[in-house]
Amino acid sequence: MRRPPYAIIDPVIPILLIVGGMLAVVAAWWLLRGMGPGARVGRIIAATMVVPVSRAVALAGEGTPRYVGVMGRVDAAETLEDEDQRPLVLRRRRLELQDGRRWTAFEDVREVVPFEISEGLDRIAVDGEALDEGLVVVTRESVGVAGDLGDRVPDGTDPATPARLRMDLLSSVDHARVLGVPTVDPDRGPILRPGLNRPLILTNLEPKEAIRMLADGRRGTTRAISLLLGGGTAAVLGGVAWALIDAVA
Repeated sequence: MRRPPYAIIDPVIPILLIVGGMLAVVAAWWLLRGMGPGARVGRIIAATMVVPVSRAVALAGEGTPRYVGVMGRVDAAETLEDEDQRPLVLRRRRLELQDGRRWTAFEDVREVVPFEISEGLDRIAVDGEALDEGLVVVTRESVGVAGDLGDRVPDGTDPATPARLRMDLLSSVDHARVLGVPTVDPDRGPILRPGLNRPLILTNLEPKEAIRMLADGRRGTTRAISLLLGGGTAAVLGGVAWALIDAVA
């Protein structure tokens, strides 16, 4: 008696679904890595639990590292001032040159004063000097060419090379979300710092807005990642379910 064709095909389909789904997930992971540190910062913002400032202070005293987020008002005893006389706690200026599709900084100047995040009567200091890719604020940008910058550019730079000035500002009137590991500093007391293989992150934007800004210019890639992850996961789960049903049938 001949076996029906589907009896030969059916066992192969779950395997194809599982293998195809795994390949899709691997492709999504590869694309995600290519997006750089901004993608990782966005994932951490989305996944990290926010606790009251009082809880973060308590965690600092416990001595067991925990990566958490807090929200509150930016506060500082002394501030910087910009050209509009706004009280700043952090100002970062970067001069960058375009190299293919990438921008590379050749000058990076950071000014920061000690500041805290306060929530009611509770407060915790922030290690502002440690903020790097985790600083997510609206960036002021001015674009020109290297020739506009005179002798500030590296020797041998073509004057026609695209150049830009990027400026990040954080003021003491902002409300911010800060993610880090609470610990105790001998001079500043409870403080949020990078740790557990994660950067210190600060944003004065809503989480969804911050994540959108981190993905700016890469929406096609983020959409492809979402489709690959969703489709790949569904295919793997479907293949496993199919195989289990066949096994007990």
